[in-house]
Amino acid sequence: MLAFVASQLIGLVRYVLIAGAFSTSTEMEAFTAANRVGESIFYLVAGGALASAFIPTFTGLLAKDERKAAWQLASAVGNLILLVLIALSGLAALFAPQIVRYLLAPGFATDPVKLDLTVSLMRLMLPSAVIFGLSGLLMGILNSHQVFLIPALTPSMYSAGMIFGVVVLSPRLGIYGLAWGVLTGAALHLGLQIPALLRLRGSYYPTFGLKLPAAREVARLMGPRLFGVAVVQLNFWVNTWLASPYPGSVSAISYAFTLMLMPQAAIAQSIAIAAMPTFSRQAALGKLEEMRSSLAASLRGVLFLSIPASAGLMLLREPLTLLLQFDETGSELVAWALLWYAAGLVGHSVVEILARAFYSLHDTKTPVLVGASAMGINILLSVIFLAFFARIGWAPHGGLALANSIATAIEMFVLLYLMSRRLRGLEGKRVLKGSLQSATATLLMALALYAWLTWAGGMPVWIVLIGGIGLGGGIYGLLILAIGVPEARSLINKLLRKGKAILS
Repeated sequence: MLAFVASQLIGLVRYVLIAGAFSTSTEMEAFTAANRVGESIFYLVAGGALASAFIPTFTGLLAKDERKAAWQLASAVGNLILLVLIALSGLAALFAPQIVRYLLAPGFATDPVKLDLTVSLMRLMLPSAVIFGLSGLLMGILNSHQVFLIPALTPSMYSAGMIFGVVVLSPRLGIYGLAWGVLTGAALHLGLQIPALLRLRGSYYPTFGLKLPAAREVARLMGPRLFGVAVVQLNFWVNTWLASPYPGSVSAISYAFTLMLMPQAAIAQSIAIAAMPTFSRQAALGKLEEMRSSLAASLRGVLFLSIPASAGLMLLREPLTLLLQFDETGSELVAWALLWYAAGLVGHSVVEILARAFYSLHDTKTPVLVGASAMGINILLSVIFLAFFARIGWAPHGGLALANSIATAIEMFVLLYLMSRRLRGLEGKRVLKGSLQSATATLLMALALYAWLTWAGGMPVWIVLIGGIGLGGGIYGLLILAIGVPEARSLINKLLRKGKAILS
């Protein structure tokens, strides 16, 4: 989690620099849309689909001490990923004008310069999908070996590459410098993990594994997940489509969604990534009672952190966007979308944990069907809220963010119900008690933050933001200790023991 926090802080620096250089300009709109294509290809082939299918199967082989079969599987998956990603990226580069004009951002068609720029940037950045695909496989291999620190630091390498692009290259190359930064960051993302991989002393096999039972199991698990990822990416494309007629909106929803994902990554992804190999081992060995206890503990931890983070992000959205050095219009657009996205932080965090639990049970169908249904609701609500916000005089892109938060909340509750049935309970009373304790402390924290924002309104924005984070975090921490939350006391005791061990 500390590594994720560090990566998110470096990512924040990245966004400060990018926002200061490009804000929500035409060039940034083109870059955001162009980068969506490479991201979609990566996620479809090697993103969440790979993690959900590969890690449980690979970990299961390691747990049964079938090391050769495990590395044969890793080699086969890596070879297939490279082949498919290279082919898809090549096709996307060939048909880039048609993809942008008819599928991605038809609103750009009224501005030929913007349209051509999007096509050019897209072609330049497409190789990053191939690099990230291989890097994602390495992350899965390392996580399966209980190596978490190095993979958790890789996002900071990506941010470092983009910082290099915006600081060193963009003054001479403009927005193309940022695109080259994407490729540099992708290479660093992969390169950081190679030494850790070599230390595992695994074996490489030149095979596609078409006859390997484990490879067929990965393919079976990936099938439903690919459909789910495709629906999620379709939703992003629909949002880009709907937002493209409104100047600045494509960049605004991208910035705001990324800002919401920063605490989500530090809180939920760090816990989920660390917990998934444990879930997978417990499931592989048939220890479902232990898995139920582990999952309940993970959910409590996520709720204790995501509930106050959601409230804090909503209240501090304006000083945050101002600190990122957007121009006045850009800051208003991003803060407005962030308000509605932040409301869905709890849902996104809980879904992250529950989805990994289902994958550990070798069940990719359930979370995929639920997620696909939720994204269908999301698209429907996006159209409705976009029109509704425009009718009442609100910035329409806020409706896209609200639709996402509502759909994710629905997905969360359905997955909780289904997982509770699967494991015959989730220690529901304990999880609910923790949620109520966190909500109570968050309410008091929010009142204190509101008072702080009212009193400190005329101060420099960095004081308002840092003071608000410190005040909110301090008050929340003291309140959950006073309430007697077991996780809080356990954390304090562990830190004290670590401190004594270091001093001694």
